[in-house]
Amino acid sequence: MVPLPNPAAAEPVYLDHNATTPVDPRVFDAMRPFFLERFGNASSRTHAYGHAAADAVEAARSEVARLIAADPREIVFTSGATESNNLALKGAARAHREQGDRLITAATEHKAVLDPCRALEREGFSVTVLPVGPDGRLEAAAVERAITDRTILVSVMAANNEVGVLGPLSEVGRITKAKGVLFHSDAAQAVGKEPLDVDALGVDLLSISAHKMHGPKGVGALYVRRKNPRVRLEPLFDGGGQEGGLRPGTLDVPGIVGLGKACELSRLEGDAERSRVRRLRERLRERIFSRLDGVRLNGHPTLRLAGNLNLSFEGVDGQALLVALKPVAAISTGSACTTGSIEPSHVLRALGVPEPLVHSTIRFGLGRFTTEGDIDRVADAVVAEVSRLRARSPFRRS
Repeated sequence: MVPLPNPAAAEPVYLDHNATTPVDPRVFDAMRPFFLERFGNASSRTHAYGHAAADAVEAARSEVARLIAADPREIVFTSGATESNNLALKGAARAHREQGDRLITAATEHKAVLDPCRALEREGFSVTVLPVGPDGRLEAAAVERAITDRTILVSVMAANNEVGVLGPLSEVGRITKAKGVLFHSDAAQAVGKEPLDVDALGVDLLSISAHKMHGPKGVGALYVRRKNPRVRLEPLFDGGGQEGGLRPGTLDVPGIVGLGKACELSRLEGDAERSRVRRLRERLRERIFSRLDGVRLNGHPTLRLAGNLNLSFEGVDGQALLVALKPVAAISTGSACTTGSIEPSHVLRALGVPEPLVHSTIRFGLGRFTTEGDIDRVADAVVAEVSRLRARSPFRRS
C-alpha cells in the first residue's frame, strides 16, 4: 500500500469509498505527463504528439481488458459507469428491437440502471424489475422465470453501491447464455475490488468506473462482447467516429491513462488489498457490535464487498449521527437527500428494512488507504455518539 500524505489529526477519516476513492499517487504520476508534455490528440496521427497519445490510449485499453480477462478491442472508453450503463441498455435495446422489447433488472440496481430502464419504457419497451431477498441477493431462478421469448437483455449489478452485496453473475450468465439473451452488469463497485472474468461470468456488457478504484473522476469504460455473441449497440451520440463509432468525441487521454494505471494496480495488488480491507471491515464491525446492542447489518454477511459495512442503529436518527460524527469521519447514510427532503433508500426498502431503521442507517466504505488507527478512531466515535444520542432520545430503548 502506498500511503497518502498524513492529514492533520483533526481531519476526518475518509470512509466513503463507495461514493468515490482518492486517486492513488501512482495513478496521478502516470497521468501527469499527458496534461503537460504529451498533450496530443489521440486522433491526430500525423505527428509524434498524436502518436504518443494514441499509444497511451491503447496501452490503457489493454490494461482495462486484462483486469476483466477481455480482448482490448472489446473496451470502449466513456465518461464513466453512468454513460456506460446508458450505452449498454439503450444501445442494446434499440439495436435489437426487432428481436424483442423486454428487459429484466433488479429492484436494488443503481439509478444509473433504473432510470435508463424507465426511459426505455417511455419508448415502448417493457421492463421487469425483480425483487431481492432480505439479504439483498437476487435469485438467479427468478431471472430464469422472468425471461420470455421477447426478452432481449438482463441487467444485474456486480456489487451493490449501498449494501455491498455481490450479484449472482455466473448463475445469471449461464441462464442468459442458454436462453440467447444479452447480459449486462453494472460493475462500477466491483471492478478493481473483486476478481471478474467476463467469459467465466457469461457477461456480454460490463460497465466500469475509474473513480471507484482509485482512478480519476469523469472516465470509465464499457466492455462489449465481440463474439459468441457479437453484441450490436446503437450509439447514443453522433459525430467523430471515435471508439468504433460507439462513443464519438475527443478522447480524454490523461483520464484514460489514469484508468489504465488504476486497473494495472488492481490487477497486481487486488488480492492482497481485498484481504487487508476485509480484515479492517471486520475489525470495525466487531468493535461496534461488541459494545452496542440494537445494531443491524444490512445485506448478506459474507457475499459482499470487502470494504462495505452498512449498519442500522436502533433508536438513532441517521442524519443526527452523521452530524455528530462529522468531525471524525466522512461517511454517508443509507438515504439520499432530494429537494430538501429525506427520501428512504430504495435499496433498503427492497431488502424490507423497517422504516425506522432505514432512517438510522450509516454506510461505511473502506479503501486502499484506510488504516487500523482510522478504524479504531471511527469505531470509538460511533459507539460514543450512538450511546449519547440514544440517551437523549425520548424514544430510547428501555
